Amino acid sequence: MPELPEVETVRRGLEKLILGKKISNIEIAYPKIIKTDVDEFQKELAGQVIESMGRRGKYLLFYLTNKVLISHLRMEGKYFYYPDQVPERKHAHIFIRFEDGGTLVYEDVRKFGTMELLAPDLLEAYFVSKKLGPEPREKDFDLQTFQAALAKSKKPIKSHLLDQTLVAGLGNIYVDEVLWRTKVHPARPSQTLTAEEATAIHDQTIAVLGQAVEKGGSTIRTYTNAFGEDGTMQDFHQVYDKAGQECASCGTVIEKIQLGGRGTHFCPQCQRRD
Repeated sequence: MPELPEVETVRRGLEKLILGKKISNIEIAYPKIIKTDVDEFQKELAGQVIESMGRRGKYLLFYLTNKVLISHLRMEGKYFYYPDQVPERKHAHIFIRFEDGGTLVYEDVRKFGTMELLAPDLLEAYFVSKKLGPEPREKDFDLQTFQAALAKSKKPIKSHLLDQTLVAGLGNIYVDEVLWRTKVHPARPSQTLTAEEATAIHDQTIAVLGQAVEKGGSTIRTYTNAFGEDGTMQDFHQVYDKAGQECASCGTVIEKIQLGGRGTHFCPQCQRRD
């Protein structure tokens, strides 16, 4: 599933491809992706200009003339821009056509992605309703607030980091990487972490996601950026998808368990539970 680095990479790509373009019409082949009224969605998008691209956590934001299009890619969503003719694509569901003849196509094998249209002044309340945590950067991600939230929770630290309330944008891949770097077992209850461990998780969350953005995200199965290119962060993974391989730090075989319904990779030596 695209996590913050992959969504940010898509945002940066689309910024180079579609800014300033005026929407002529939108074709919707799979209406369930649209979470606001479909007819209104089509009607209100026509004539809008894409003025800028944004991101909040894993949400992609299209800032239009007087609306904001919120897109969540979920498991398999991806965007492709075609300057002229659009090829036949089996999993293409949304076609945003521009007045200059180009088309932005949303594809989604699993059809789990969502789109909705909001007035800009409702955006803050929208994310408050989602209980979305701060962005993983120094100016937003307050250490003391993070430590206080951990101290109150019995949730396993991995599950807690995944729920998006502590910090926005972490997913299965990068939580495994953060916890390996900090030598914290993924099943440890949040409230058992020391101040030093919480600080390390805070700092490594910023570092890992920053590195992943720099590398264009991780291509594990189907993820590509807006230009159809793979990311390279997978070349720097230390535990994710490496069950049965030796830990780069100690040589112990990396294990994979199920935790909260998610496949979880860790080193039993470096990340002892006790």
